[in-house]
Amino acid sequence: MMRNSAGWWFVAPALIVLTMFFFLPVLSALAMSLTDFDLYALANFDNLRFVGFANYGRLLTEPLFWKALGNTVYFVVLGVPLSIAVSLGAAMLVNSKLARFRGFFRTVYFAPVVTTMVAVAVVWRYIFHTRYGFLNYGLNLVGLPSVDWLGQPATAMPSIVILAIWKNFGYNMIILLAALQSIPDDLYEAARIDGAGSWQLFRHVTLPGIAPVLTLVTILTMVGYFQLFAEPYVMTEGGPLQSTLSVLYFMYEEGFKWWSLGRASAVAFLLFVLMFAITLVQLRITRRGAMA
Repeated sequence: MMRNSAGWWFVAPALIVLTMFFFLPVLSALAMSLTDFDLYALANFDNLRFVGFANYGRLLTEPLFWKALGNTVYFVVLGVPLSIAVSLGAAMLVNSKLARFRGFFRTVYFAPVVTTMVAVAVVWRYIFHTRYGFLNYGLNLVGLPSVDWLGQPATAMPSIVILAIWKNFGYNMIILLAALQSIPDDLYEAARIDGAGSWQLFRHVTLPGIAPVLTLVTILTMVGYFQLFAEPYVMTEGGPLQSTLSVLYFMYEEGFKWWSLGRASAVAFLLFVLMFAITLVQLRITRRGAMA
């Protein structure tokens, strides 16, 4: 009994912190999503009414919610594969035996991750600027017309994808670099003796060696990209024509612009259910591939 109680005493501080700052807020938000909690209820709790799943039903029939969800899915589908590809490419370059100044390049590639999002967004807004931007300057040098990157619905979300990839790929690069360094050199030497080329080494040695880590990185990146908010908030404010309106940005407007906190909480839980379902499907596909 003493040994069991000692273990609980050791974990008690962590459990208390988790309960106060995670479980209780989550349960409170879940309860709030079942009410019509708004500005009037915030002023007087007597105005608070229980509405059940009405908030969820209204959201599922709200065209703007589906627009935001479509934009978010588009961002995830376009951004996650590109981010993983850039991260893996950078990790392989840094891990190459021919590479010099590895520590310097690791630092340079990781620097955007720890850079303030607002500062990054300001710099990239100038890069995407219609008249003075670096991208349009390059296009004009080769005789191509300028593009309103952030002012057109067709180019606004791809521009944000580019910003997000540049901002976040260094984090995945560090994880994948550690996975690459854990692959024994004997496997590469044996494959080369058998006549394997560069592509065969990558396909049959590198990818299987980093497959578990690659799955983890993909899930983490997908979950992070579904929480798209800061980039459109700073860069485009959800425009133009709501082409960069994300689910979290929609939730922010519901909660802090229209003060419909009940609906905002419902948006959060709908997004959680969606991410949880996609993660389960991805894990099941990965397990089937490993078993095959």
